[in-house]
Parts: sequence; structure tokens; C-alpha cells
Amino acid sequence: MEPPENDIITAEQIILRWDTTASEAAGVRMIFESDREEVKRYLQAVDQILISINSPTLSDDHSNKLNNAIQIAMARLEDEFRNILITNSTPIETETSNESISFTPKTTPRTSSCRSDSPEKNDINNSKRDDSISRISSASFTDRNERSVTFASCRSMNSIREQDLLPPESIADLRCIAERMIAAGYHRECVQVYGSVRKSVVDGSFKKLGVEKLSIGDIQRLEWEALNAKIGKWIVAAKACIRVLFASEKKLCKQIFEDLGSTAVDDACFMETVKSPANQLFNFAEAISISRRSPEKLFKILDLHDSLLDLLPDIDDVFDSKLAESVRIQAPEILSRLVEAARGMISEFENAVLREPSRVPVPGGTIHPLTRYVMNYISLISDYKQTLGELIVSKPTTGSRHCDSGAPDMDFDEHEGRSPFALHLIWIITLLHSNLEGKSKHYKDNSLAHLFIMNNVHYIVQKIKGSSELREMIGDNYLRTLTRIFRQAATNHQRATWIGVLHCLRDEGLHSTGSFSSGVSKSALRARFKSFNAIFDEVHRTQALWLIPDEQLREELRISILEKLSPAYRSFLGRFRNHISDNYIKYTVEDLENAVLDLFEGNPVSQHSRRKSH
Repeated sequence: MEPPENDIITAEQIILRWDTTASEAAGVRMIFESDREEVKRYLQAVDQILISINSPTLSDDHSNKLNNAIQIAMARLEDEFRNILITNSTPIETETSNESISFTPKTTPRTSSCRSDSPEKNDINNSKRDDSISRISSASFTDRNERSVTFASCRSMNSIREQDLLPPESIADLRCIAERMIAAGYHRECVQVYGSVRKSVVDGSFKKLGVEKLSIGDIQRLEWEALNAKIGKWIVAAKACIRVLFASEKKLCKQIFEDLGSTAVDDACFMETVKSPANQLFNFAEAISISRRSPEKLFKILDLHDSLLDLLPDIDDVFDSKLAESVRIQAPEILSRLVEAARGMISEFENAVLREPSRVPVPGGTIHPLTRYVMNYISLISDYKQTLGELIVSKPTTGSRHCDSGAPDMDFDEHEGRSPFALHLIWIITLLHSNLEGKSKHYKDNSLAHLFIMNNVHYIVQKIKGSSELREMIGDNYLRTLTRIFRQAATNHQRATWIGVLHCLRDEGLHSTGSFSSGVSKSALRARFKSFNAIFDEVHRTQALWLIPDEQLREELRISILEKLSPAYRSFLGRFRNHISDNYIKYTVEDLENAVLDLFEGNPVSQHSRRKSH
């Protein structure tokens, strides 16, 4: 029903009284900061004009006057709308938003024995490895130590935590204004004002959360060390942005705009507010997903993948409208690229292990830095077994693909029942062992080459045993194979070293024979003792400098040596001591046993410091 003419005139007067272009006083005060009765009168005036302007009986002159009044009213309401938004809008509290995000981990906090001996950067320089290995900085390992729970498939059933961004009375005022602007055909202006104000608030929240405005190119030009830290910050910020910030902005849009007009104005306002910030947020993850693949990035790529996968249902919930489709589909696309990146990095690491070219033997036959790196790397990989078990679906390509590089072949039948991911881990260890065999050939002393293999394969075995996840995936069959390898290397070392020493303790060549008598040749016996003393002195001097880092393994090897050497020497002395002067007997049995205790500690032993029992 059309209002009476007097009411229309009064309505026009109320609107004109608040026309900022006609009255300086009107520009100083805001209607919605005045008496609530004045707010009510102004809104009623707008309503009366809106009803009247659609009357079919209006004259052109009267219609023009009403249209002018509506334009003035809409400009005023736009200012009021903006002022209410600006006055009541503040960035979210980052502490509150982070506390609002809860996880329901399916795994307990994990520890790993590999943490204590993460290789140092100078080890890399000393071993002169190629870039693909040397880029694996210690940060790649220590950063994982700070990660107490896995994100893979661990999502809170109610992970979105909306906040009330504006007071209820402000929301009610904004809705009153929006309703009239939309009814007057000014929904675009309303959306633009809302979006510009709220977007600046979202930008402020981004800044507090540490989300930087970086292009994909900017991100890809960053050094890995800087990027590594930013990924961790992004993971925390992304959860706050999706589950708190964007979800709360969507809630606010619905509170103000839902069911106003014939179109989904709430969706339009929401996208006007968050589309650019959301793209900014996802651009970071996209840049990481398409960056150059290298092994040291794998752990952060997996963290990024797990976090994004965890957020996927929330992204679908928050960006569920047709207008939000462009944002909604970004996450699955980035996830797909992260999966390919992770697979590529595993393959890249395999190639790096195969081709690691260092030729300078490590002193004393100790554990090679490459061995430490590789075993630390796969121990950490095994922490992600749930994620990688889903991502790695094909067996490693072995044999013919690497035939020009001297890589070993691998019989998959020996590892029946192992998952594709587990086969990749076994393949990496197989490549490492093959590489170590090649490095052992650079030792001039064959005995030291065997000691080197024993040390390194024993280290591999201990690393596998020290991680329940890794041991479960590798399997006891392959573990037994590796154990046989290092025990055989220990046997080969003893044979190469001590066969010459024990050969001096044989009886052959010491007896003088004739047609009437037989006895001990003193000259041959003197020569034999001289030979034994010289050979043992050289072994003692040399192998005291060699190193077996594992105390138990070192003790086992010494005991094994003594089990063969002590009885042989004691028997030899028992048979021939009365046939030669003590001047030629340099060692008692006790001296010999004490001397063996000097071996494999990496320390030089002088003649004066050698342990003696007499």
C-alpha cells in the first residue's frame, strides 16, 4: 500500500536532512551513532520512498524527486555501512585462532635413535659429495624432530572454529542497511563496500599470522633454508586461516546477507572478501609443489601434503558455493602435485645414493658420512609410513634402468609381502651397500676395506633395529641378509690380517732333519720369532689407528681375534721357548692380549705406551 503523500514528503525531508552534500553538519555525525529513534525514523523514511517509487501513478516529476532521494539515501547508507564495519572490525587474535584448532592424532609422539647423530655440514664438505646429497642439511633432520605428531589422516571431527567477528547489535544494523540497499538495486555497491573493508581486516589477520604477500616466482627464488622455515609457519597459518578466519568471515556474511534479495549476496560478499587472500595463501603451497625437486625438501613436502590433506574437508565446507569453486579446486590440484613431487624426491634420492661420487676413503675405515645421511634419511622417511604408504604405489625401477651406473639388481621375490614403499626403502639400502662396496676398493689395505664394510653395514643394521617402524617395513629376512654381510666382512678382515700372523706360529720349517738326528733349527726359530714380532708390531701399529665406533662390535672383534691368536701363540711358546733366548721373545701371551686391546680405537700407540705385563 502506497504511503500518504504527507508521509512521503516527511520521508524526503528526513533523507535530505542527512545529505552530506547539502549539509556540513550531516557529514560530521553518523546516523547509526545517534539516538536509536533517529535510526528508526531514517530507515522508515527509506522504506516509504522505496514503496512509493514503484507506484504506477507517479508523475515523471515526482518520480525524479523520489529517485534523487533514493540516491541520496543509498549514498548515506553506504557511508553508514562502511563506518559500522570499520569501527567494529579488528584482525583476529592469532593466539585464540591457534588454540581453536584441535587435532586428534592417531599416532603417539615418536622418537628416533637417528636424532643424536645427524650429520654436520662440514662432513658433507669433507666427503665432497655431489649436490644432490650435500644439500641435505642438518635442518632437514632436526626440524622433523620438533614435529611431535603426524598429520596424516588425523582430523578433528569438528575442526572448524568460527569466531563472532562483530557485536550482535552491529550485525543487526548492517543487515538493516544491506536489506534496503539490495531492495533499491544497490547490491553491487553494498558488496564492494563490504568486501573492501573486510578484505583489509583479513589482510591484517594474515600479517599477524605471518602469511606474506609473495608471488610464486618470489617463493621459488628463496633459498631453501629460508623457505624451510616459511613452510612450517604456513602450515600453522593455513589451519588458522581456513578453520577460523575464513570460516568466521563466511559466518559473518550469512549473518548480514543471508536470504536478502534474489541472488546469493552472502556468497558474493564472502568471495569479495577472501578470494584474493585465499589465492595468496594457496599460491605458497602451489609454488612449493612445482619447485625444483631435491631430496632435502621431502620432509617439508610431506608435512605440507599431510596438513593440506587434513584441511581438505574444511576447505570443502568453507568454500562450498559455486562462486567459490575456483578456490575450492585449488587444494586437490596442489595435493596431486605434492604427491608427484614426493614420489620424484624419493626417486631423486635413490639416484643420488647410487651416484654419490666421493673417492677419498674415510680415515680408519669408520662410518662414511653418506651412510649416516642415508640411514637418517630413511629413518625419518619411515616416520611418514602412513602417508608414503598411500602415495608410493609402484615398485622401484631396478636393474636395466641403472645398468650403465653399475647399480645392483633386486629380486622382488625375496621380499614377498613388502609394500611398494618398503621396497623403495630396501632398494635405497641396497644402493647404499653397492656404493659402499665401490668405496671400499679405494683402500689400499684389503683388510681395512673389509673393516670399512663391516662398520658401515653394522651401522645400517643397528639403525634398522633402532626404529620399530623401519624394522617392520624392512622385514627380518633382509635384516638377516645385512647381518650376514657385516659378519662376513668381519671374518674377511680377520683372514686378511691375521692369517700372516698365525702363519708365523706354524711348526713347518723349524725342524732340522738329518740321516741320524732331528731337532729344532735355532736359526729358523730366531727368524720365525723376528718375523712374528715384525708382522704383529705392524698390525698393532696400523690397526690401533683404525676405528670401530660401536663399542660392542669392537669388543666382539677383539675377542674373536684373541680366541684364535692367544691359544696359537701360547702353544707356540710352549713348544719352542726352551730352544731360544728370551731376547727373541718380544711378547708374553699377556702382552699380546693387552696389545690387541689397543686395536680399533683410532689412537696411535707408541712403543713406550704399549701395555706390557712385565
